[in-house]
Amino acid sequence: MLRVATVNVNGIRAARRRGMDAWLDARHPDILCIQEVRADDAVLADSVGPDWHIVHEPGAAKGRAGVAILSRMAPADVRTGLGDFTGAGRWVEADFALEGDPGLLTVVSVYVHTGEADTPVQEEKYRFLATIRERMTKLAADRRHVLVCGDLNICHREVDLKNWKGNLKKAGFLPQERAWLDQLFTEDRFVDLVRNAVGEEPGPYTWWSWRGKAFDTDAGWRIDYLISSTHFAGRVLATAVDRAPTYGQRWSDHAPVYADLDAWTSGTPLTVNDACRFRR
Repeated sequence: MLRVATVNVNGIRAARRRGMDAWLDARHPDILCIQEVRADDAVLADSVGPDWHIVHEPGAAKGRAGVAILSRMAPADVRTGLGDFTGAGRWVEADFALEGDPGLLTVVSVYVHTGEADTPVQEEKYRFLATIRERMTKLAADRRHVLVCGDLNICHREVDLKNWKGNLKKAGFLPQERAWLDQLFTEDRFVDLVRNAVGEEPGPYTWWSWRGKAFDTDAGWRIDYLISSTHFAGRVLATAVDRAPTYGQRWSDHAPVYADLDAWTSGTPLTVNDACRFRR
């Protein structure tokens, strides 16, 4: 079994102070995609310790954005950045060889910024989404398995947002954003692993505001995804959203999302003595 998890940590140092390490010990993912790292290479390496391979693209602005993939086995190859958005701390890729399978597994950690309706910031979001779709379809066409993990800052349908009626004109639930996901899941035939597993029930939500009673009343948004190429979706054994038991036990405003897969990589697992880091 291969466990792949994703979470927007809202700052790696703050997440660790609030209890991220206990979650890591309990869930023990083999591959962990994180977003909004908000740290440089040295701080990230020190924060997660020596038993991970790391590929990381920090954000261009200090204390903003940043994405990383942490893995307990060595990737076959890694890439940072995406097109014009290289250096923005929004996209990293790592390839893994699968035992008994000639195709590589490409894992992506992605962070799409929130946006703001009818502003240049929203237009930049649309441009980034178009670049993402182009890259995803190219990867899938290359006869590899693809697993894109991260915070897209978009709810796809009404079941993905508790207060959908009050957010119809707000970034994260705009028609053009939702149509982008429609295209990804229909025309491009990618699979939303959590929605595919849970069916049409509301949620499970992955983000709640720190303010007010949003978490206590479960007034959340499902904006964090595990999206796979068609054939790799058949390897899923289980998916889960790790919503904290109480507000006080949260270590991010996002909940981790993970999938257990009927797959294993042929990379050699790390030990504390031979940890190495990747950056390209």
